[in-house]
Amino acid sequence: MQHYAKKRFGQNFLVDKSIINLIVDSIQPQSDDIMIEIGPGLGAITNLLLSRLDKLNVIELDRDIIPKLIRNCTISDPQNKNKLIVNENDVLKFDFPTFHSQQQTSSEKKLRIVGNLPYNISTPVLFYLLRSRHLIQDMHFMLQKEVVDRIVSEPGNKHYGRLSVMIQTFCATQSLFDVPPYAFEPAPKVNSAVLQLRPGTRFEEQVKDFSQYEKLVRQAFSQRRKTLKNTLKNFCTVEQIEQAGLLPSQRAEELSVNEYINLYKTIG
Repeated sequence: MQHYAKKRFGQNFLVDKSIINLIVDSIQPQSDDIMIEIGPGLGAITNLLLSRLDKLNVIELDRDIIPKLIRNCTISDPQNKNKLIVNENDVLKFDFPTFHSQQQTSSEKKLRIVGNLPYNISTPVLFYLLRSRHLIQDMHFMLQKEVVDRIVSEPGNKHYGRLSVMIQTFCATQSLFDVPPYAFEPAPKVNSAVLQLRPGTRFEEQVKDFSQYEKLVRQAFSQRRKTLKNTLKNFCTVEQIEQAGLLPSQRAEELSVNEYINLYKTIG
C-alpha cells in the first residue's frame, strides 16, 4: 500500500530512524500522557510513541492515508489497534477544549502535542494552539528551520517578528536540533528543526485579551522599516507610546516582549 505525498497537504514523510528516535526521546512520553499527534502521516513517529503510551490520539486530514497509517501501526504491534485513536479532521477545526474535557483523567492533567507540521500551515496552527495554551503541558514540532529561527530569535535579530513576540509571550521556546532534508521522503528543499514550546510565562496573566494583543503586535510589524509612530498611528497615540516607556522613533523589531506587554497595558 504505497502512498505518494500530496503537495496540497504539504506532505514530507520522516523516514530517518535516528531522527525519529531523537524526537521521541526529546518528548520523554509517559505511559499515561494525554498525547495528540498532528499529521501522523504513515506513522513514523506514531509507532514509537505507541510503544511508550497507553493510548495515542492523532489528527489526520488526509483520509486516503488513514488506512495505511493504521495498517503500519498494527503490523508493528497488533495491540496498537486498541491504543491508536484516529481523528479525521483539520487541526484548525479540532476542538481542543472539548477534547480535554472528555478525557477520563484529572482535569489538571494537560495535553501534550507533537507533530511534523506542514510548512504551509505551520503559523496558523501555532496561533490556533495558543488559544488553548492553558490546557497544554508542552508541544514538540518539526518545522521549517527558518520558522523555528523566527520563533526563538531575540529583539534586533533579522528573524525577530510577530511570530517571535506572540509565541514568546505565552511559551518558553527552545530549538532542540536541526533536521536535514534527506531525513524525509520526498526531501524538502529547506532544512527543518525540532522546536519545543512550554506554555506558561511571566507575561501570561498580563494579557487579558488575546485578540487585542495579537492585533497590536500584527500592526506594529505591518511595516517593519517604519517607526512605531507611523505603524501604530491608527492604534494608539504618540503619548501612549511614550507613556509605555518607548520612543515613537523605535521600530517594531527593537521592542522586547516585556515592552510589548507594557504598550498593550498602556493602551488598555
